Parts: sequence; C-alpha cells; structure tokens
Amino acid sequence: MHRYYGRQHLAADDPPFRREGFMRAGEITGPNGERLALSQLPPFLRALLATDGTVTKILEAYFWEPLSVDTLEQRLETAADPVPWLEIERGDRCMLRDAQLRGTESGRCFAEAFSVIRIEFIPADFRQRLIDREIGIGVLIRDSGLESYREVLDIGLDRLADDQVAVFRTYRIIIARRPVILITEYFPLALYRQTYPARCYS
Repeated sequence: MHRYYGRQHLAADDPPFRREGFMRAGEITGPNGERLALSQLPPFLRALLATDGTVTKILEAYFWEPLSVDTLEQRLETAADPVPWLEIERGDRCMLRDAQLRGTESGRCFAEAFSVIRIEFIPADFRQRLIDREIGIGVLIRDSGLESYREVLDIGLDRLADDQVAVFRTYRIIIARRPVILITEYFPLALYRQTYPARCYS
C-alpha cells in the first residue's frame, strides 16, 4: 500500500487521456524515466486504460475465452500513512488484495490487479463475497447492483515481478459518494503487442 501514501488528486490541467481517452501527443512514463508514446500502444490496450467498464468482461470478449480471478494474496493491513485518493488516515484498517486475471483455456495472465478496499463502507453481503474471493471486484459490483462511479487517477509504465514491462492504470471506485476501492491494474505490454487470430467466425 506504500505506493499510494501521500498521493494527491491530479490537477485539472493534467493530461486529459485519463478523462477523455484521447491525447494525440501523449506519453506515459516509467519509474526510471522511460517514456512511451500513447500512439505506440496497441489500440485495445489504450481502450483498456480509458474504460470505465468491467475489465474482465472486456478481456473475455476480446481474447474470446473465459477468465478466472486467481487471488494471490488477501489480507488486512493498518495504514502507516494517509492515502488521500481513498481518504484513508494513518491507523485506518483496510483490505489489500492482489489478483490475476487468467485465461482458463490458454493459461495466459492478461492482467494483474492490486486493490485497497475500505471494507467498512461496503454492504455486508458484498463484503462477505469479497472476503470469500468468489469473483472479481468489477463483476461483483455489477452483480450486486450497487451504483458506482470509476475515476481514473493515473496511468504509466512499470515492471512486474518477472521483470516484464507493463502498462498500468490506477482508478478508484466511488460508492454512495465515498471513495471505497482503489485499484491498480497491470497489463503486460508484450502480450498485448502480439497478434491474435480471429477465433469466433464459425
């Protein structure tokens, strides 16, 4: 959770891609200063960075195979510092979750998602299904019928544990006018640069 400590809201004049989905000369940057033009990203990956829909369903439709949500880690943690994006103060308890979206047929990992969740601000039945790791957060929100709003806060480059370059986006989910869930999704760049043959024309 330390990656979010002290991060403030972005200014109104920050790059509009995170709000509008288009910025002709836009770039994303990595932790070591590397830069990549948004125009050089695969179009589908650009769409994933800007979408406010359920990523699991979009990935299933694009790659045309069902996905499973594999929870790598889930635990409760006390914040050592404030997380302004989620209105967390030092000493607040929250749930941390690290999960992968993996194709059930190919075994490919299409995305990894790290989440910080204010579990005290979500309904009890929703909370229990989340704790039980039944399904992904986006699908769970959709199936629960909760009214929510997603706000993209940051996009950029990073590296996964296996040293793959990944494009990421961080967004928060607002429920009942309160920021409740903060998610960073990582998409392995090499995987999305591959060409996939059509598999659904018969």
